[in-house]
Amino acid sequence: MTNLHDTAPSADAGTWRLGDLTVNRVGLGAMRLTGMPWDEKPKSRDGAIAVLRRAIELGVDHIDTASFYFTPTRSANELISTALQPYPENLVITTKVGPGRDRDGEFAFARPDRLRGQVEENIRQLGLDHLDVVNLRWGAAMGKETGSLAEHFGVLADLREAGLIRHLGVSNIVADQLTEAMAIAPVVCVQNRYGLTDREDDALLALCAEHGIAFVPFFAVTTEVPGATPRAGDTVPGEAAVAEVAAAHGATPAQIRLAWTLHRGDHVLAIPGTGDPAHLEENVAAGALRLGEDELALLDAVGT
Repeated sequence: MTNLHDTAPSADAGTWRLGDLTVNRVGLGAMRLTGMPWDEKPKSRDGAIAVLRRAIELGVDHIDTASFYFTPTRSANELISTALQPYPENLVITTKVGPGRDRDGEFAFARPDRLRGQVEENIRQLGLDHLDVVNLRWGAAMGKETGSLAEHFGVLADLREAGLIRHLGVSNIVADQLTEAMAIAPVVCVQNRYGLTDREDDALLALCAEHGIAFVPFFAVTTEVPGATPRAGDTVPGEAAVAEVAAAHGATPAQIRLAWTLHRGDHVLAIPGTGDPAHLEENVAAGALRLGEDELALLDAVGT
């Protein structure tokens, strides 16, 4: 099979590694494929499948998903399986476990003894015999939660030894929790909320670079928590600076935010989500943008 790393648009941002797996730095997050709870109507199933297949055409070889990405009529894992099987040999599918979600959409954090069931559910839904990368998503809420993750991560380490998981990552964590996880088993990625105006994890991003760990931000393009209702008079932080740089490159503000994120280090991987093929193409194209030092300084000042 032809390797797309060096020939497709997704390769324009370069590559990084998740353990022994090499991926293009612009991937795809699957959360939006199903539509979101606040959407007025469900996403088109055919449209979601088209996005996934177009992503492969563009050289996307890193898709992030979870069994708890679902709506009453859609499941991200099922969409991926339907659209892409037989899977390209260089496709890396990363998943998350930890939060459990009932059919009403309510989240609860799983006990350690429930994690094997969550891993097996992802394997079944995706039609695989093992998972490439499993992230322990710490906590059930959007905010970070303190405390030891050793018992939970230890269960995943055992499943890795049993051959159900190839590599492990952590998500929604703080530096001490990363250190704790690394003492139990190798960590190939950290997936935390991070972006131009959400810079709380600058130090954690640098710590990942020191250890050769991929830093995979979620919500890197958005300016607020998805689904939040803007208040009257709200302005977008850094809007003027982003617009100035976007105009210079003939790009969209979202592309500039994504490009800035990728400029934070070679170990930074992007997984922007979308249910629209045109938006997907814009996200992938953002990987080719090269921002100048003055532009980066202007944008850096937004989040400080």
